[in-house]
Amino acid sequence: MQATLSEHEVVRREKLSELRKLGIDPFPAPLFEVTHTAEQIKKDFNETTAEQFKAVSLAGRIMGVRDMGKANFAVLQDSTSRIQIYIKRDDICPGEDKTLFNTVWKKLLDIGDIIGVKGFVFTTKTGETSIHVEHFSLLTKALHPLPVIKEKDGEVFDAVTDLEFKYRQRYADLIVNPGVKETFTKITKMKNAIRAFLNERGGLEVDTPVLQSIPGGAIARPFVTHHNALDMPLYLRIANELYLKRLIVGGFEWVYEFSRNFRNEGMDRTHNPEFTVLEFYVAYKDYLWMLETTEQMLEETAIATNGTSITTVEGKEIDFKAPYKRISIYDAIKEHTGFDISALDEDGLRDVCRQLKIDVNPSMGKGKLVDEIFGGKCEKHYIQPTFIIDYPIEMSPLTKKHRTHEGLVERFELIANGKEIANAYSELNDPLEQRERFEEQVKLMERGDDEAMYIDYDFLRALEYGMPPTAGIGFGIDRLAMLLTGQVSIQDVLFFPQMRQEVL
Repeated sequence: MQATLSEHEVVRREKLSELRKLGIDPFPAPLFEVTHTAEQIKKDFNETTAEQFKAVSLAGRIMGVRDMGKANFAVLQDSTSRIQIYIKRDDICPGEDKTLFNTVWKKLLDIGDIIGVKGFVFTTKTGETSIHVEHFSLLTKALHPLPVIKEKDGEVFDAVTDLEFKYRQRYADLIVNPGVKETFTKITKMKNAIRAFLNERGGLEVDTPVLQSIPGGAIARPFVTHHNALDMPLYLRIANELYLKRLIVGGFEWVYEFSRNFRNEGMDRTHNPEFTVLEFYVAYKDYLWMLETTEQMLEETAIATNGTSITTVEGKEIDFKAPYKRISIYDAIKEHTGFDISALDEDGLRDVCRQLKIDVNPSMGKGKLVDEIFGGKCEKHYIQPTFIIDYPIEMSPLTKKHRTHEGLVERFELIANGKEIANAYSELNDPLEQRERFEEQVKLMERGDDEAMYIDYDFLRALEYGMPPTAGIGFGIDRLAMLLTGQVSIQDVLFFPQMRQEVL
């Protein structure tokens, strides 16, 4: 149901009708050629270059107007910046008919309307680079008013902070809060830097299925859908790992994918039901090689994004300059809880959880219990990038056994600002052992663990053709974006985070 119109919306619709009565199309189709941007003009215009700016044409949104009678100053915002424009009645309306200025400009246009202007660039008496408008045209009439923000000396000091508005109406948030666009521009720089790093070293970017018959590659609860033509259930992917490994079997030696993944789980400051993961797999490498590669990539990426390896989040400086600290998960737990759990069985781990006041349930096996202890008592202490290495085998069903430590696997997680950023293995490539690991997951599923892995028989068949020794890693791109843009909520690095359905 359409919401009741506000007083301001009613007025704007009346103005829309008046414009049409004057023969002005509020949503014209003709092309408007843009020759310059606001940022370009402010950056390049000076006494030496003035001749180059005798005729400029740009389009943007009206963000403010100062009415001075027969002449007005206004602020125009395009995709790059804001710039002042100067509109004089007798320049816009050189003849007797002053309708375009007196009626259209002064009475029928509003903040938020999109216009095109043509004119020349000059400097005002106060030294502000401005455009002297010789012609303007309405390109889009805005029917919904923008939220009010407060500015001083051209800087926003009271931006819109209402989270319901920001996340639900991101389109308006981007218009009125300049810093939001900067955040997402940085995220693009970050992704481009990662791609450049991988491409320069021989990585091949690929695409794998989003709809999967088996939700494999991670321990998580999937979204379920149904394909009508095939009359079969399908799952939105929780990870792309098993498909990328199939490509390693097929003969590619370095593949990567920026994967949109979906997990039917809770939401908080670091979790959204859909999110982006970068995974890459490299043949004939192991997790120790991946440690060093990860350090190099993140240091280069941080510098490409911010000009420095240091980022600041909530007043904390986090430095991505290599090398990073390394500590085993058992040593980390002992350091922060005082318990040495390396030799404990499931009952012993449950007893430790009780002493540490960690909630557990009967469906949790040994791996889940260790994960709960580390996540609840240790993870938050690692602010600087730190590799947590050498996990127990029960936590890692897709990982190769440790070459020297019984009961462990060759795995690491990268923690920064108290949260997991990446997860990497020396990949398990023994198809018989992989089958046994999957069967252990089925036992957990039978105990009620709805995040346990399914058996992917086609993946097992692929391994039987032979997968070379391989190192693989998955990065939480949204969490990395939070760090490199200084954001504390995943919703601030997603254009359109998931929210409850709005009632209009």
